[in-house]
This record gives sequence, C-alpha cells and structure tokens, in this order.
Amino acid sequence: VQLQASGGGLVQAGVSLRLSCAASGRSFSDYYMGWFRQAPGQEREFVAAITWNGGSTFYADSVKGRFTISRDTAKKMVFLQMSSLKPEDTAVYYCAAKVYYGGSYYLAGSYPYWGQGTLVTVSS
Repeated sequence: VQLQASGGGLVQAGVSLRLSCAASGRSFSDYYMGWFRQAPGQEREFVAAITWNGGSTFYADSVKGRFTISRDTAKKMVFLQMSSLKPEDTAVYYCAAKVYYGGSYYLAGSYPYWGQGTLVTVSS
C-alpha cells in the first residue's frame, strides 16, 4: 500500500484548501481512509475518515461543519476539503489507511499505512 498526500500550503485564515491523497497497491474495498494531523509539539490527532465502499464519513468535533472528506474510487483518490481555515488548523496532514476490523477509525495507532504528510499553515 502506498499513499501520497498533496495540496498543503500557506493560506490566510478563512480561506479554503483541498488536500488530496493518491492510494495505490491494492484494492481498498474493505478499508477506512483517514486524515490525521500533527501540530508542532503535539500528538497526531484524528481529523476525518471515510469508508471506501459505502462512503460513510466521520469527523473530529474540531473540524465538523468545516471539513469534508470524500473519495473517488475509480481514481483511488481521497480528498479533504477544508473551509473556514483557522490558525489552529496549522499542522502536517497525513492520509492513512486501515482495514475495517482491528482498531477504531479515530485512533492513529489503528492505521498501518501512512502517507508522507503535507504541511498546512494558516496565518491569522
């Protein structure tokens, strides 16, 4: 499994940004695809997850209503549309993948596969 995240950058507060994650290496039909983020000096935290097949979505309270996770199964892509960005959203964002069973979707330790991370910096 290979995951390649992209789309980060330096933006001002209030604007939108879309992150992309290209997935390859196998079928993801029984997988959760997740986005996590890690700010300097902090632990990696859950942002959002989506089931590959049914497209069920899950969000951290801190981003609910502002971020939207989606996937394109034909292109094997996962997206994180981020709106109304805040300075506290500044972090390295990682995409990750795990099978449905074996750990909770919101725990970073449940995900065996990770992309390299893309930095999002939101200035005030």
